[in-house]
Amino acid sequence: MPLYQYEEVLPNDEGGAQFEIFQKMADPPLTEHPETGIKIRRVYTAPAVGGKWSEEAMGRAAHDDKKLERLGFTKYVKSDDGKYEKVVGKGPDLIDKNAPP
Repeated sequence: MPLYQYEEVLPNDEGGAQFEIFQKMADPPLTEHPETGIKIRRVYTAPAVGGKWSEEAMGRAAHDDKKLERLGFTKYVKSDDGKYEKVVGKGPDLIDKNAPP
């Protein structure tokens, strides 16, 4: 079941305290707080994406040099102020801001 975020609706129609509730996707949005009866509304937020596209997984993939090279990427690592050395992939071995290509 998805986790939905709600907020209290203040008298001036601004958002108040926020909280989260697990609901079925088929359930209609709540209009009253289930415990206090205060008027609420659903807050739309970016979905949490997990699996191979999560930040943690993408971070691991970016550190796997063999995988990056196999997929056709080139990886450079900063070695000095304005200098980057190639770790894997095609392209120049060094990129230097003081020595244009």
